[in-house]
Amino acid sequence: MRDDVVVIGGGLAGSEAAWQAATRGARVTLYEMRPKEPTQAHKTGLLAELVCSNSLGSGDILNAPGILKEEMRRLNSLVIRVADEVRVPAGTALAVDRDQFAQGITQTLESHPNVRIIREEIKEIPTDCVCIIATGPLTSDGMATAIRNLTHSKNLYFFDAISPIIDTDSIKMELVFRASRYDKGGADYLNCPMDEVSYDAFYDALLKAEKVQPKEFEKIPYFEGCVPIEVMAERGRQTMLYGPLKPVGLEDPRTRTRPHAVVQLRAENLHGSCYNMVGFQTKLTYPEQRRVFRMIPGLEQAEFLRYGSLHRNTFVNSPELLRDTLQLKARGTAFFAGQLVGVEGYTESAAMGGLAGINTARGLAGLPLVTPPPTTAHGSLISYITTCEPRHFQPINTNYGLFPPLPTRIRDKDQKRRLIGQRALEDLEAWKTRFALS
Repeated sequence: MRDDVVVIGGGLAGSEAAWQAATRGARVTLYEMRPKEPTQAHKTGLLAELVCSNSLGSGDILNAPGILKEEMRRLNSLVIRVADEVRVPAGTALAVDRDQFAQGITQTLESHPNVRIIREEIKEIPTDCVCIIATGPLTSDGMATAIRNLTHSKNLYFFDAISPIIDTDSIKMELVFRASRYDKGGADYLNCPMDEVSYDAFYDALLKAEKVQPKEFEKIPYFEGCVPIEVMAERGRQTMLYGPLKPVGLEDPRTRTRPHAVVQLRAENLHGSCYNMVGFQTKLTYPEQRRVFRMIPGLEQAEFLRYGSLHRNTFVNSPELLRDTLQLKARGTAFFAGQLVGVEGYTESAAMGGLAGINTARGLAGLPLVTPPPTTAHGSLISYITTCEPRHFQPINTNYGLFPPLPTRIRDKDQKRRLIGQRALEDLEAWKTRFALS
């Protein structure tokens, strides 16, 4: 076995992985195909180039993304350190000067004595060393084929079809009922019943709602299994009634009648702290999702932990394939990181790269591999991507619905969030001390 860590991909995840492994004494070979082989979205050959936005999301500790960033600071994250150095005014969001950000990451890694950067496309996953695959949503065709061969094609996806996720505490439980269709499988779903009037109003609003226009490289034909809810509506007033809103096999126990339409919500985690809107993948803008989906009975005050989307992506079925150390179950020397593991967002991708880098360095040093506590932002993401139902796996961003509930229920939202953040950082520090993580 070679004694270096091979990192494939020089985006945020690959850059963070290389940094975390190198600073722990591992020798790192980082492969980045740009600028020799360009992508449809990148403009430069710099590492960690930000493509769609210059914002890394909220930095407020009373937001789940803010907790994740603070945890990354405490884990000596290169991505967050450079972002803090080149920050531009954007309220509580951590927004950066894109050019200075990418230049800072690139220069730091180029000057690190333990990092070697090779500017060429790698089309095979090496078997003679520990490697981290972090090629991101724009994975090249050659590497996609290699990943497909490693993971089997049924576990590799190239298109996100994401439905919104709602905070359970914001659902009006008095307006919904628990049941499974035809009473099969127990009362596993929350059902939002609609009469004909409310359905028609919802349908009309859906048709008129503003949609996100796809970027040129995202113009991919829809698969019938993931047609946006608004596209279904465009096919006719009755189409949704034969799709995700079909009322067949469901009876409202309060009226003993079948509703005209039903929106089903499926629990997203074991805690039951958040629910997925079944079949509601969408291209509506975020404000329009809030406005239109709150017309559904029971969701009038819905708090969206994740909005729906449809866009090009490349990711693996992590619950089926990965250990909670980000290793491939079938090959312990292969790690996945970044958006490939099914996380959404710049910060989340970098965080997963950081954990992969930490674990590869520990493995080479003969130390036990580590998984952050599930009460932390890092750990809650790991828990989701490795334990949720593989059949329903969809990429996720960090949100409060992923954190385990507090021991005591707290109704005040700010106080609840403050305590979740406090617990996360305290548990992270205890974890760092236990495993001597700097």
